[in-house]
Amino acid sequence: MRIDRVTQIDDGLAAGIAALVPQLSPRRAPPDRSALDEIASAAGTSLLVARDGDDVLGMLTLVLYRVPTGLRGWIHDVVVDEGARGRGLGEALTENALRRAAEAGAISVELTTRPQREAANRLYQRLGFERRETNVYVWHPPR
Repeated sequence: MRIDRVTQIDDGLAAGIAALVPQLSPRRAPPDRSALDEIASAAGTSLLVARDGDDVLGMLTLVLYRVPTGLRGWIHDVVVDEGARGRGLGEALTENALRRAAEAGAISVELTTRPQREAANRLYQRLGFERRETNVYVWHPPR
């Protein structure tokens, strides 16, 4: 198993990501090839993929951005294929992202996960994330 930062999208990778997205968010359509190309080439964005040979087993997106208080990071869209869970892939992806953030000089990295995702919550706490008492708000544009 290896973790790669994706810089080029090919058909196999696009198909692998398309298979992962519904496992993370069943109501969201997988990104098309154009959207994946944009993500892979975006400044400050690292699309990390766990692979076994050509098989895409998991992914994570790290976004680094600068604000007046310093360089910060967010981890988004962490998902490991149902058939590959329990093998440490989520941990490997997250550790890879944290290493990249630290090397870039980030002063913090944040993420969110639902309370029902008990294994994910235990993992993040084990990796040093601290639960923060805050409200998270989401705005969606009118349709």
